[in-house]
Amino acid sequence: MVPLSYETVSEAVNDLQKRGYTTNFSLWAEKGCLICQNPSLALSPDEFEIDEIYRFEGMTDPGDEMIVMAISSEQHGVKGVTVNAFGAYSDSAISKITSRLNKEH
Repeated sequence: MVPLSYETVSEAVNDLQKRGYTTNFSLWAEKGCLICQNPSLALSPDEFEIDEIYRFEGMTDPGDEMIVMAISSEQHGVKGVTVNAFGAYSDSAISKITSRLNKEH
């Protein structure tokens, strides 16, 4: 499969949602897991896979640096997306989780 390329974060998220990644995940830094509100889940790193990763670097504003990850969990039957900052403005605890997850991918 040829890797996809997106111009914006919203373009990536919209396309991933069209492809079935409909759950909105958040990184819960204190617990070192991904969470979502609907359905109510907390997934440890061994309960999901990172299917795709897209990085967006701000041309003029480091605050625009974002990472979009397509996440799936066969065990829980969910597919979703998490969007987080990276680089200068990212939370250090979230950066550690993202870094750990990226090493597994």
